[in-house]
Amino acid sequence: MKYDLIIGRYGEIALKSPRVRKRFENKLISNIKSVLKGKIHLNQARLFIYPKNFQKGLETLSRIFGIVSYSPAMSLKTDLKEIEKHLEDYVDELEKLGLIDSEKSFAIRTRRVGKHDMTSQEFSAFAGSVVIKKIGSPVNLRNPDITIFLEIRGEDTYIFHEKVKGTGGLPLGTQGRLIALVSSGIDSPVATYLMMKRGCEIIAIHFNNAPFSGSKVTENFKKLINQLNKYSSGFKIKTRIVNYGEYLTASKEHAPEKLTCVLCKSGMYKIAEKIAEKENASAIVDGSSLGQVASQTLPNILATREKTSLPILSPLIGLDKVEIEKIAKKIGTFPISELNDGGCSAVPKYPETKADLTQVNMAKEAMKQDEEVDKIIKKLYP
Repeated sequence: MKYDLIIGRYGEIALKSPRVRKRFENKLISNIKSVLKGKIHLNQARLFIYPKNFQKGLETLSRIFGIVSYSPAMSLKTDLKEIEKHLEDYVDELEKLGLIDSEKSFAIRTRRVGKHDMTSQEFSAFAGSVVIKKIGSPVNLRNPDITIFLEIRGEDTYIFHEKVKGTGGLPLGTQGRLIALVSSGIDSPVATYLMMKRGCEIIAIHFNNAPFSGSKVTENFKKLINQLNKYSSGFKIKTRIVNYGEYLTASKEHAPEKLTCVLCKSGMYKIAEKIAEKENASAIVDGSSLGQVASQTLPNILATREKTSLPILSPLIGLDKVEIEKIAKKIGTFPISELNDGGCSAVPKYPETKADLTQVNMAKEAMKQDEEVDKIIKKLYP
């Protein structure tokens, strides 16, 4: 097809107040420009993108938050002779691709902005007559085999037939900064992705549990971040690796074995909170899904998050494993998370599932949790 631009569309940005909308539009354009060379201009909730590398442009837009759909398009002047000529060429190309012929039905949809001598319906009727004359396809306005779109804006007209679904959401960087707890598993990368989709810049923290886990855990974490970075146009994910082995050793030596998972998650939140202070982040996100593992029962969620002042966001809290895996497969993190990394040997045989706050607080004192956390932070920020 002889495309010369891509028309991008956004969704909920249009619902914002004029001042906020303008800021979000500017951020969206900035994010696109950070990874795509070419010209972009905005006109009434449409982005008109002229990428230097067209195929890269199509691939890039599929991963930019804030874009709900986009269409490769042909541009021309709003003139009936021009529309007829270019539409005939367009139908020729569609026929070569096997998308239209004399047996396949079609419809014309026209969206018009500005003052013209013809209504949208009249433009559609004219364009339809061109297609019928050219190839003899039957019209079916309710359920056509193919729909050809005319977008007429003042003196400019655009022809396209595809509306490719984008990722949606809000432009990355419009909703502040989060600390994400990211393991090498399935859930936390998905939770991180979902908060990126809501416009949040991410600082990803990974806890290296050696000697209770092997090097493959950290290697897989890095692979996951590389995959998530494909969606982070404008704000590459910053990472911090926390050496957590000494903390876990202190827990296992000085606290009840069954509380290891509770104390482990509690320590992660405390460390994440201190890192958030250093990095000017406003909240913490993790991959908790209610009841999925020992540390994610309601009593244990309460025990692990006690005395944490920052909001802890868990976008997967009500999703089951199948739903989470579906998203992971869609965004490309699932195959990485499925790689065998040996797991964590610190997990007790019978972990506590109904933690008592009094017992947990006694265990924190016994292992000197605050001191262990401070040692880690001093190493991260000497």
